[in-house]
Amino acid sequence: MASQLHSIKPKKNVVILISGRGSNMEVFLDASSRGLLDGAIVRVISNRPDAQGIVTAKQHGIATTVIDHKQFETRESFDAALADEVATANPDVIVLAGFMRILTPIFINQFLGKLVNIHPSLLPKYAGLNTHQRAIDAGDTEAGATVHYVTNELDGGPAILQARVPIVERETAKTLASKVLKVEHLIFPRAVNWHLQERVIFTELGAYLDGELLPSNGATWDPTHV
Repeated sequence: MASQLHSIKPKKNVVILISGRGSNMEVFLDASSRGLLDGAIVRVISNRPDAQGIVTAKQHGIATTVIDHKQFETRESFDAALADEVATANPDVIVLAGFMRILTPIFINQFLGKLVNIHPSLLPKYAGLNTHQRAIDAGDTEAGATVHYVTNELDGGPAILQARVPIVERETAKTLASKVLKVEHLIFPRAVNWHLQERVIFTELGAYLDGELLPSNGATWDPTHV
């Protein structure tokens, strides 16, 4: 019996950072409750005391922490405190689920290769804000979302998985955002599972999936394989 117990791999630790409602966090909580997440959500941390996601996480029995960024004089001092808190959870992956802070090297360098974010554009196009309107204004026929590793380059870390949606006639930023959010909820936990399964890894050359270097836009999500 003892040898059998030792052969069972312990679940990897997932830490989630939020700033608001945490709709992407809710997708991870749902996946976890259904046994579809290859890790245990051990901590949810918010930089805003009024974040609804903290209440939701508590309702799911997840340990939560609030570190109010307004209580710190600099980004660096906040990031140092955040790094200390995250480190106590011994994370295998840190999921940025609507975490509305630009992280500094003080935090990023400590957890490089473990930080995963989702961005509402077809990276490397449209890093930063207002992605949906920028895609519409450019006359693009497609938009989407990209799961990527976080580096010190804003939205510039290696892409893992990308999903595309069509931009139709008379599309607005609001309608496009709604379509993109739906595919975000599909690809984010899948990409994080790849990381937890060690199928995808971060390197200085980019992200590798099953031993193959991914292109600059990551793997393409196939909606026929849910």
